[in-house]
Amino acid sequence: MNKQKLRLSISLYLNYVAHGFGLLILSQNMTALGKSWSVPLKLVSFVISGVGIGRLLAYLITGYLADKISRKFFVYLGMACYLTFALGIPFSKNVYLAYVLAILAGIANSALDAGTYTTFAEMGQKGSRGNILIKAAASLGEFILPLLVSSLHHHQLWYGYSFMAMAGILIINAILLAPLKFPQAGRKVAEAGQNTAKSQKSWLTTFCFALYGYASMALMIWFTQWITLFGQKQGFSTATSHLFLSLYSVGSIIGVFILFGLLSREVSPYAILMVMNVLATLMVLLLLVSHSAFLSEFASFMFGLTAASGIMQTGLNAFMEFFPDKKGLATGIFYFFGAAASFTVPIITGLLSDIDIRLAFGGDLAVGVLACLLVTVIAVSRGKRKNQQLNISK
Repeated sequence: MNKQKLRLSISLYLNYVAHGFGLLILSQNMTALGKSWSVPLKLVSFVISGVGIGRLLAYLITGYLADKISRKFFVYLGMACYLTFALGIPFSKNVYLAYVLAILAGIANSALDAGTYTTFAEMGQKGSRGNILIKAAASLGEFILPLLVSSLHHHQLWYGYSFMAMAGILIINAILLAPLKFPQAGRKVAEAGQNTAKSQKSWLTTFCFALYGYASMALMIWFTQWITLFGQKQGFSTATSHLFLSLYSVGSIIGVFILFGLLSREVSPYAILMVMNVLATLMVLLLLVSHSAFLSEFASFMFGLTAASGIMQTGLNAFMEFFPDKKGLATGIFYFFGAAASFTVPIITGLLSDIDIRLAFGGDLAVGVLACLLVTVIAVSRGKRKNQQLNISK
């Protein structure tokens, strides 16, 4: 069984390497795609927005249905949608077809999440910590793709080979995944959770978890979108301002493994959420008040290590504990709000940037404070319910 779980885990992570390609592949090939479709870059950017629309359309549906249909079906559905996207974009001749394919990529993301996060949660008591490494797998894909695109451009090769590489990963993994069995959401697990779920469920807590899905995603997007321009506005050089984002990425990767280690040692996920969100918020504050390159570099690294280390996935794991018999729906709700953040944050920050770049970046501090308040309410609610269960058992 351990060997079976290992093979299944590797295949699930391999899908997220392909997903890492999918996150950047349109933006990394914007110029080539614009020439292929004979449109300006702003229309290529419009096509990219279709990915977010696809997520918003699909998350609640795939999350709900994932509890009704097998997890493996949704993993394969996500792979099939991503494969269609990867094979279709390089051969599409207009932005209309490309936009439909971009929406399909968003649906692929939601289907993969609905099938994968729930699968790891059902691998046993410690299986859910495997969700944290999903971010590392996606980061690996995001690291490889720009190097591949740059190499293709340098050797004057067809840009579509980057899409073919993504398709190749998916096809190979589909073959590897075919004979593997997924853990079944057995009745014993569901029945055991139903009694505790009834006492644990709280509309306030559920609302806070959903909002945390928004806040945890917004916290990262807000930072990555504006840190470079904010650094330049603060008087730092262009090279130093770009370095802030690189240090954030390094901190993110290191943070994933630190968080995985903490969860492996059974440190409370609620304590992790509290500490990581407070530290991330303090790092945004330090960036806002600092005019020292060293302190700003340190804050950027630490922000990546805390805010982008997998605390969003940790929040999802905790949310699924509240709904042990509806993990798919919990995943759908949580990431629906995350998708809403990816759609609304650029609009909000764009309006703020018309006033001042510092104000646009500084809005991330308010998001950090909101995230801290939400996890505080969640942790307090969880503590009260544990005490109630202890009193009942006595």
